[in-house]
This record gives sequence, structure tokens and C-alpha cells, in this order.
Amino acid sequence: MDKPLVDMLKETGAVKFGDFTLSSGRKSNYYVDKYVFETNPSCLEAIGERIAGLASGVQRLAGIEIGSIPLAAIASVKSGIPFVIVRKEKKGYGTNKLIEGVYQEGDRVLVIEDVVTTAKGALGAVHALRDAGLIVDMVVCVVDREEGGRENLEKEGVRVAALVKASELLGYKP
Repeated sequence: MDKPLVDMLKETGAVKFGDFTLSSGRKSNYYVDKYVFETNPSCLEAIGERIAGLASGVQRLAGIEIGSIPLAAIASVKSGIPFVIVRKEKKGYGTNKLIEGVYQEGDRVLVIEDVVTTAKGALGAVHALRDAGLIVDMVVCVVDREEGGRENLEKEGVRVAALVKASELLGYKP
């Protein structure tokens, strides 16, 4: 963990500049490509260590289909805390679950997200986990784009820990 994560994200090529449409539908002149940093072993390990350091007092980690599953897996390995996977929708076959993995009602869960813009995905996961009787009061994200997602989560009583803020990546607040 000696190298700052900001530098690692830049060095992997995860931060791209141009004309992009985000999953929220918003237009942006930069994009943080989660698949670049999530598939780089050194970067993934560093992220896992940082998330593990924030995971005290929880019984489960939660990765959101599909982007934050590698993050939840490495954080689970680094922390020794099991994780669950939160689907965006039930798959319609097999067990037909929205939450995959082992958990018990009342477990405290740390939700892991890759990039937060509006936090739509994280909010969906928080609601699904809470509906299943789990306690969710914190989300950790690799990058907070500082575009309202933190505030949207805080309105739901969820604290947000960002490993990196967009202003740190860009050198200015977006």
C-alpha cells in the first residue's frame, strides 16, 4: 500500500478523457474504466487491502452484480469476511435469488461499489439487502465522482467511504 491509489488508477489507464455517456445517462469528459483497474492484479490487491481496512464490525461484504464482484472477492480474501452478491434482478431460474451467498438476518453488511455517480446501483443493493433483513449503513466505493451519489446514499442513512475522489484524480472538482 505504499503507492497512492490515485497514481495506480492513472498508471493502469483506468482514467480516460474524451466524450462519454455514463450509466446514469449523463455526459462526461472523463471516464473511470472499472474493468481496467479491476483486472489489474496490483491495483486490485491494493483496493482489496484498503477495503478490508474499512470492514471492521461487519459480518458480510456485498458486491453488486457485475462490476463490484471482483472487489468484494479480493476484500473478502484480504479481510477473511465472507461476501454475498447482490443481483440487479432475480435470474428467473435455479434458486431465483436476488442475494447470492450465505447470510443471516441481522448481519451487518458493507456494500462495495466500484464508481459512484448518482449511486443508483448502490441504492438498489442497499434496499435489497435491507429488505432481506440485513443491516446496511455504509458503502465503500473505489471512486466517488462527486456528482450527488454520496448525498443520495446519505439521505438513506448510509455513510460513504471513497478510496478516491474525482477531484483527486482530475486535480479539480467536477
